[in-house]
Amino acid sequence: MLSRSSFTSLVVGVFAVYVAHTCWVMYGIVYTRPCPEAAAAGGGAAGCVWPYLARRPKLQLSVYTTTRSNVGAESNIDLVLNVEDFDIESKFERTVNVSVPKKTRNNGTLYAYIFLHHAGILPWHDGKQVHIVSPLTTYMVPKPEEINLLTGESATQQIEAEKQTNTLDEPVSHWRSRLTLNIMAEDFVFDGSSLPADVHRYMKMVQLGKTVHYLPILFIDQLSNRVKDLMVINRSTTQLPLTVSYDKISLGKLRFWIHMQDAVYSLQQFGFSEKDADEVKGIFVDTNLYFLALTFFVAAFHLLFDFLAFKNDISFWKKKRSMIGMSTKAVLWRCFSTVVIFLFLLDEQTSLLVLIPAGIGAVIELWKVKKALKMTIKWQGLRPRIQFGTYNDSEKKTEEYDTQAMKYLSYLLYPLCIGGAGYSLMNVKYKSWYSWLINSFVNGVYAFGFLFMLPQLFVNYKMKSVAHLPWKAFTYKAFNTFIDDIFAFIITMPTSHRLACFRDDVVFLVYLYQRWLYPVDKSRVNEYGESYEEKPKKKS
Repeated sequence: MLSRSSFTSLVVGVFAVYVAHTCWVMYGIVYTRPCPEAAAAGGGAAGCVWPYLARRPKLQLSVYTTTRSNVGAESNIDLVLNVEDFDIESKFERTVNVSVPKKTRNNGTLYAYIFLHHAGILPWHDGKQVHIVSPLTTYMVPKPEEINLLTGESATQQIEAEKQTNTLDEPVSHWRSRLTLNIMAEDFVFDGSSLPADVHRYMKMVQLGKTVHYLPILFIDQLSNRVKDLMVINRSTTQLPLTVSYDKISLGKLRFWIHMQDAVYSLQQFGFSEKDADEVKGIFVDTNLYFLALTFFVAAFHLLFDFLAFKNDISFWKKKRSMIGMSTKAVLWRCFSTVVIFLFLLDEQTSLLVLIPAGIGAVIELWKVKKALKMTIKWQGLRPRIQFGTYNDSEKKTEEYDTQAMKYLSYLLYPLCIGGAGYSLMNVKYKSWYSWLINSFVNGVYAFGFLFMLPQLFVNYKMKSVAHLPWKAFTYKAFNTFIDDIFAFIITMPTSHRLACFRDDVVFLVYLYQRWLYPVDKSRVNEYGESYEEKPKKKS
């Protein structure tokens, strides 16, 4: 059986291999090998695929809308944007009003057809046109309306009659107000025998003389479609704004974006909602590629430290036989606050990237409470019976320090929490009484929760020792705390949750100060409730 140190080394080794493999894969995505015969044979290399844009054709961009997913002719379609003398190198952004058909207003789908064709020729009459299709509507459950719980006053003061008949759990049609277009502008010569599979599905090739050319690669950036840009489509809506933006894109970024869009689509197939997928999109869209690479490494190390922290924390509490030097009330509060934070994130429909680790942490904290209170559950038929263990004299002394610290804290905490809950009830709008209750609890946790870590600091001060604390788990959690400071500006989360990340930095620095102030003494009790001097006695 592997020892703990060898198991940790194995995990770190697998992590290093994973990071190295990912870097190699990313390099293969952003770098494409050009056709080796292109430089030697010039424009006559038979095995190469040449860019049609190198001929500098005069192009035109046209955007149409229709309720049909397939268009064979120009009937039943509406032209919403026409850019004559289209310049590949010049980016633009234009807002147009789109007529919404009755079918779309009744929860139907509206499609956008984007054509790039020769100037002065209709797309249906141009054999060298390229086009791409994108839905302008999506289905999503609308966000519940928030009201003042005391007065019943709505946040919008406009509740339509048709809204009252719809249930909040029923998805409704939403309008995508942005359409982002890209064209690969590099005059890149592909090797016909090894075309990248990701780009190949976007390529349309034509034979011109003895050589094969690929037509302009037209791409729709679906990652730019964010939830914040969605608009609910009502039955009375006849027109909606659509912002069409264009910019050129390099081959490396195009291939990377294709892979990222496929990854987001896979997440949605695995059950991620539109909002969950939107959080992932935000990581890619709202940051540049260099910062994105940094984010990958930060996320990888966060995952490693999360695993090691959970492993060491569980190992520490699994072997824990005594609560000497440990604040029981701090454990209880940590459990309560973790569960409240999880319920709050669940109520706020936070990203699964934040919600899943919070849920795992809540389960672990509940298990730690069972160990701290020395709880045992015995079943009498179908009825459980809970028994609590007894504390020895040293543990009772620790409990006295713990109670003394909590007594002083209660004079400050309870009035602040109750006052904050009353203020929010009168001035802030909520979806329900449950939402107000959870928000009041979590605001108390975030604003004053770090104060409940003070009893452990008080116990350390009274005992002049920190040897009873799980320092390995603390160290990994500290690294993750500083990583969370970075993620606080990347992943969408409630502001109070974001501020709590910085609050934990201060608490850990105080623990570090106590670690320096009270150096390890082998006669003091360690994290397993025993001292080094007691070990030989146990073996004899």
